[in-house]
Amino acid sequence: MMQSYKKLYFPLLIAVLAAGCGDKKDEAATDEKAPTQVAAKINGTELTVHQVNYALQRIPNLNAEQSKAASLRVVRNLVEQELLVQKALEDKLDRDTNVVQALDAARRQILAEAYMGRKLGTSAEPTDAEVSGYFEQNPELFAQRKIYRLQEISIKAPEDKRDVIRAQLEASKTLNDFGTWLKAENYEVKAAQGVKPAEQLPQAMLPQLAKMPDGQAMVMNTPDGLLVIVLADSQTQPVTLEQAKPAIVRKLKVEARQKAAKAELDALKAAAKIEYMGEFTDAGKEEATPAAAAEPAAATTLEEPDADADAISKGISGLK
Repeated sequence: MMQSYKKLYFPLLIAVLAAGCGDKKDEAATDEKAPTQVAAKINGTELTVHQVNYALQRIPNLNAEQSKAASLRVVRNLVEQELLVQKALEDKLDRDTNVVQALDAARRQILAEAYMGRKLGTSAEPTDAEVSGYFEQNPELFAQRKIYRLQEISIKAPEDKRDVIRAQLEASKTLNDFGTWLKAENYEVKAAQGVKPAEQLPQAMLPQLAKMPDGQAMVMNTPDGLLVIVLADSQTQPVTLEQAKPAIVRKLKVEARQKAAKAELDALKAAAKIEYMGEFTDAGKEEATPAAAAEPAAATTLEEPDADADAISKGISGLK
């Protein structure tokens, strides 16, 4: 570490002394020049190496062999971007109301994320006890994990018709009979089917789904009607604690960070004077509880994974 420091400091010291002495002969005698910090110039505007390096840092999984080619692509992209920026400024788009609002929104988002990132720091590694505890508390994700083939019927219906629909589902001998009845009653219906592992399903519905026998249906409320989920069939594909540990660690770290972020926001709100005005007065009321908010999430069962289970899904997907 000390050796590296001397190598950087010693030439710098010589340069300072030389500049102080004003010896132009020595300066002219050497061809050495400090490395340029300019990557390109666009109509006189400098594009710096720092801008290039910042862009490179945002490219995931970039190794040393790829960095040279990537840096050239980045420079080309930044040059093109600068050309567009110059034209935008020439056309005074930076004064456009929508542009001003977008720039302000981006600035606020960056500052908020920067504060929270510095405040929270790096999440602590969960203990082995916490990992094994999560494993044991969620058997449907690990020890009793299944791959589900599901059929869904999303039904748009007013609240006063939902009990009738539920009763008809129970009375129908087959799913086709139920579908025929819905069509005859002119309900707006959307059907879907697909195969999903446990970790890609909404965690709120997973315990109930894991206990269902093949062929059984469950009904959930949605904001504009009902969602019927039929378990066509399932296959058990368990995961061991050793296999699941990396995914569980990531999940627990995400949860810990979310919890810390909420605590920080709650503290800031408690210390601040916040007034909601006019039509936004209701914004100050408590939001729906997590349990209530989980119901609409089930409506996207086959269309997109549950975001809360994303860390587990990434870790387990390669174990089949």
